[in-house]
Amino acid sequence: MPSHFAHKLAADEFVITAEIAPPKGCDPAGLMRTAISLAPFVDAINITDNQGANMRMTPLVAAGMLVREGIEPIMQLTCRDRNRLALQSDLLGAAAMGVKNVLALTGDDIGCGDHRQGRAVFDLDSVLLLQTIGALNSGFDLNGAPLAGATDFLAGAAAAPEVEPFDATRPKLVKKAAAGARFFQTQAVFNPERLAYFHDAVQPLGVKVIAGILVLKSARMAEFINLNIPGLKVPLPVIERLATAADPAAEGVRIAIELALQCRSICSGIHVMAMGRYEVVPQLIAAIRS
Repeated sequence: MPSHFAHKLAADEFVITAEIAPPKGCDPAGLMRTAISLAPFVDAINITDNQGANMRMTPLVAAGMLVREGIEPIMQLTCRDRNRLALQSDLLGAAAMGVKNVLALTGDDIGCGDHRQGRAVFDLDSVLLLQTIGALNSGFDLNGAPLAGATDFLAGAAAAPEVEPFDATRPKLVKKAAAGARFFQTQAVFNPERLAYFHDAVQPLGVKVIAGILVLKSARMAEFINLNIPGLKVPLPVIERLATAADPAAEGVRIAIELALQCRSICSGIHVMAMGRYEVVPQLIAAIRS
C-alpha cells in the first residue's frame, strides 16, 4: 500500500517535508520530541544518514521509531558507508518496520566529517541503489534471488538545480529517473529562476521536484557553507542581508520564507532544512501554506 506521501505526490498535491538528524548518541528522546512537534505541519519527515559524513544514530532505527509513533518518515540511505549486502539488509529491515519512503544518496565525502580516517565504501552509487530498491520492490535481491516478501518503497534521489554547468549533470538525472526515482529532492535553492529551468528540464522524466529551502542563521554560517559544502553556494546578497540585519537569525527565516514562496509555484513541494532550528519550522510552513 503506497505511503501518504506517495499518494499526495501521485495526486499532484503540494507536499512539505522537513528533516531531522538522528542523535549523536543512543538517547532518542530529543529526536522524538522534535518529530512529534513537526508532524502536524509536514507530510513526511526526512531522517538523515550520517549527514556531512558525521557519525550519528542509524536512520534505520530512527525512521522505525517514527513509524511506531504514527509519523511518516523518508529514510535517507547513503552508499558511502555500506556495501550492497548492508544496503539491502537495511532496506529489508526498514520495510519490515513499515518505512515506505527512501531517499537514495551517494553520500557526502568522508573527508568532510568527523571520522576522516575512515574508509568510504561506494560499492554502489545512487543509480545502482535506486535499481536495487526497484529489485526489492519486485521481490528479488540484487542477484535475482527471490525474497520472502517484496518491499513497497517510493524512491527518491538528490538533485542540484544551481550546479554549473547544468547540462553536465543532466545524464545522471536521466539515469536516476530510469532507475526508479519518483521525486528529486534538491539541494538548497537560492535562485528560483534556476529552479524553474531545472524543473522544465526534468519534467519530461516524470519525476516530481521538491525544492530544498535552507534556514540560515548568520552570515558566518553562510560563509562556512560556501567554504565547506561542495555544490552549495549562498549568494553574496543573501550574506550581506544576514551581515547587516539587526537580528540575523530572524532575517534568515525571512529569507527562507521569501524563497519558499517564490518556489511554491514552480515545483511539487518544499523541503525545509532548518539546521537544528526546528522551532522556526511551523512559522515557515504557515507562511508557505498561506
